[in-house]
Amino acid sequence: MNIYVGNLSRNVKEEELKELFEAFGAVEKSTIIMDKFTGTSRGFAFVEMPNDEEAEAAIAELNGKEVEGRTLTVNVAKPKTDTRRSNGGSHGGFGGNRGGFGGNSRGGGDRGGFGGGFGGSRGGRY
Repeated sequence: MNIYVGNLSRNVKEEELKELFEAFGAVEKSTIIMDKFTGTSRGFAFVEMPNDEEAEAAIAELNGKEVEGRTLTVNVAKPKTDTRRSNGGSHGGFGGNRGGFGGNSRGGGDRGGFGGGFGGSRGGRY
């Protein structure tokens, strides 16, 4: 079972997190999520436990527990979803059908600037 651990102190190391959960059973993996620019903890982690009963016991005991001055949020991890927004809209970005950079001065129809937008429904070169 994959377990989400939130409100984690930025001082907690992966080995300490693993030990915290090993009190309830076997831990396959513990991963503290790090900021890609600063290299510091983002304050949450994921722990994988192969036995669901042990994982449920860990969640029950550790959710709400204080660790290094922070009250942990521990629950079953939700599947990752793609929440990224699409670029452009119905008229695209960077000009749409209203000219923009480049405009229609070269007989390009109403493609607008930069080829009519990236990803919009009006297409363009991109």
